[in-house]
Amino acid sequence: MSKVFDALASDARRKILAYLSRDGMSAGEIAARFEMSKPAISKHLQILENAGLVTSEKRGQFVWYAIAHETLNDAIMNFLQTVAPRDEPVGPAPPPPVRKPRARDDHAQR
Repeated sequence: MSKVFDALASDARRKILAYLSRDGMSAGEIAARFEMSKPAISKHLQILENAGLVTSEKRGQFVWYAIAHETLNDAIMNFLQTVAPRDEPVGPAPPPPVRKPRARDDHAQR
């Protein structure tokens, strides 16, 4: 799980995942969306792949990347179970109980 969150710590890598969440892309297509060198993008993709967050497939002369949804979902669910363990689904906390105002004793004030 540590590798996943280390990979997610970078804005650039989170942006890459956002692009890949729509559809798979080649490394060149990903690099075209950033103002950084192709070797830097390659390093980010390598980190994401090592964390299991993306998969790569050689297609002719291109490397095609796709998001690994299951790994990302599993890491997030494991993290939630670690920080908020409970059998119930994680969601918003129930509202606090409503306290009714006590009735005033008009006789006591006379």
